[in-house]
Amino acid sequence: MSKNNLLYSNDPVGRYPPSWYAATAEGVTQQPPLSESVSCDVCIIGAGFTGLSAALTLADAGVDVVLLDAHRVGWGASGRNGGQLGSGQRLDQQELEERYGLDQARALWVLAEASKQHVQDLIKEHNIECDYRSGVVHVNHQRRFTSETEAYVAKLNKEYQYDQITFADQSEVRQRLASDAYYSGSVDTGSGHLHPLKLVTGYARAALERNVRIYENTEVVNYTDSKELVITKTKHGDVSAKQLLIACNGYLGNLNSEVAASVMPINNYIIATEALDSDLAESLIRDNMAVADSKFVVNYFRVSSDNRLLFGGRESYGYRFPKDIKTFVRSAMLGVYPQLKDKTIAYGWGGTLAITMNRMPYIKQLSTNVISSSGYSGHGVGMATLAGKLCGEALIGKFDSFNVMAAVDHMAFPGGALMRSPLLKLGMLYYSLRDKL
Repeated sequence: MSKNNLLYSNDPVGRYPPSWYAATAEGVTQQPPLSESVSCDVCIIGAGFTGLSAALTLADAGVDVVLLDAHRVGWGASGRNGGQLGSGQRLDQQELEERYGLDQARALWVLAEASKQHVQDLIKEHNIECDYRSGVVHVNHQRRFTSETEAYVAKLNKEYQYDQITFADQSEVRQRLASDAYYSGSVDTGSGHLHPLKLVTGYARAALERNVRIYENTEVVNYTDSKELVITKTKHGDVSAKQLLIACNGYLGNLNSEVAASVMPINNYIIATEALDSDLAESLIRDNMAVADSKFVVNYFRVSSDNRLLFGGRESYGYRFPKDIKTFVRSAMLGVYPQLKDKTIAYGWGGTLAITMNRMPYIKQLSTNVISSSGYSGHGVGMATLAGKLCGEALIGKFDSFNVMAAVDHMAFPGGALMRSPLLKLGMLYYSLRDKL
């Protein structure tokens, strides 16, 4: 087994990382690895939000599905992320209008809103207990962003008829957060936050109930695509299918060079404090909302169901995580909440997500029989779940919504595989300096 890639660089084989999520999620009974050759209608690589959502869509349509994962269901970014279910796309509507025109921007907004609803529908349909709470506060770390935020809120209210977001001035932000780090922002009650590992394992249980065959600890080596059959090869068995969905996100590796050229893995980190006194926990963020700030490398945080501050931020590029994640992220947390300086950091974990040059999902039909979806750029709880549904629909011939996302233009990262990570480091250094200045 190769040890020089992101699948195996930072975590034991087949085990969830030592996160607060893994410590508090019931999980799914471990599924066996593939040990023989099997056949199906559709093979899916990657048992995260995208792959499982697609599997549910296909199973409900009577399609025979085999789902493969190199580790466990939800082992990757789907089970490690900040848990925020946000409105809109990763790019705001103003930028989407400027890049793609008003009609496509509006169509992308409709799909983004559908992504939130689809997650809510799946939670309700499958009785998934995932600690969902409404509300996300977006805050500005620089005063000069205030007028832009106020104008953008007004735009969403008026032009997109989205009335669940309001502008917050400095006084309101500091009433909502026990922090002097921010100057203004917006409050979006149409967004929310949840326990992502509970959500994704809930999807998996629902898929198993619908007779989706899930094989864990089954790394895909490669696949061959002919006119009538896609053969997916693993270490100990092959899957022969009519169609294939590649849903690997940051853990794609070299499975498909076309996708890899436009979808880059990066690492992000989260810490969780010890359980805090309830009065202190409630004071940190009013009304139990989640928070994301305006830095290019975003800080995002919320209070857990057991009164811990979950704080995410900092990034790294390359295979290896920092040796001491807790210390690596703690400095960013104290920049927002210095009053937590004496609190123990109980958990610290990293995960690999995937970004694109334009920060929009890379959803493409690669051939007649193969499609791929990845590159959610930190906006994946809703969009990856919706993307799975769109891919599932496309695989049974329903392309309307899939084509809206597939029509988004993408650029490959410059420099190829050898140069793109160093170039990204230089770019991120620039934005880090800009954030500070």
